[in-house]
Amino acid sequence: MSQQTAAATESDGATASVVVVDYGLGNLRSVTRGLERAGAEVTVTDDVSTFPDADGIVLPGVGAFREGMENAGPYRDALLDAAERGQPVFGICLGMQMLLTSSEEAERAGQGDVQGLDLIPGRNVRFAQGQKVPHMGWNELNVERDHPLVNGVDREYAYFVHSYYAEPDSGDAVVTTTDYEVEFPSIVANEAGTVFGTQFHPEKSGETGLQILRNFVDICAEE
Repeated sequence: MSQQTAAATESDGATASVVVVDYGLGNLRSVTRGLERAGAEVTVTDDVSTFPDADGIVLPGVGAFREGMENAGPYRDALLDAAERGQPVFGICLGMQMLLTSSEEAERAGQGDVQGLDLIPGRNVRFAQGQKVPHMGWNELNVERDHPLVNGVDREYAYFVHSYYAEPDSGDAVVTTTDYEVEFPSIVANEAGTVFGTQFHPEKSGETGLQILRNFVDICAEE
């Protein structure tokens, strides 16, 4: 069991307590640093008993879908319970993809069907054959609809590293899109708006990413 707490010291915005889930695949240091700068008090932990008392939960992630879901298995029920309570749950990169129902990544690897968290119904698909993958580097965010996570964000740039992207069942789940030969969702959210994710890394996306993390902290502080 691991747990590490850091207090926010660099932001004048609202302060909220945020749990970053340590399931072995997240870029924990940079995510934690970004959240601290955004005004959060951050706890990095693998202890699900801390989830209910947090103002919000972050599910980071780097790697393959199957490995992510296997590692996150012990946290599935706690994450589903948090979403049911209306706690903000924020998935980043692979963490965002894990919010969906499934991914063709495991099938392509011959690993069969792997069940995601199904908090945002949909499927993750690979970029088309012939496209350069991974999609890596800076690309533009096109805001498609209002959501508190994109307050103050308008056609800004963010940093991406991924070969698969989300295809939600409902177009209403799409908050922003990005063009990489195909237009794909770069921020998605559930119907209630309390479960959401970014395909890009806000902690690596400069002032744009910091604004999004500040918005997340504000959402958490309001809950």
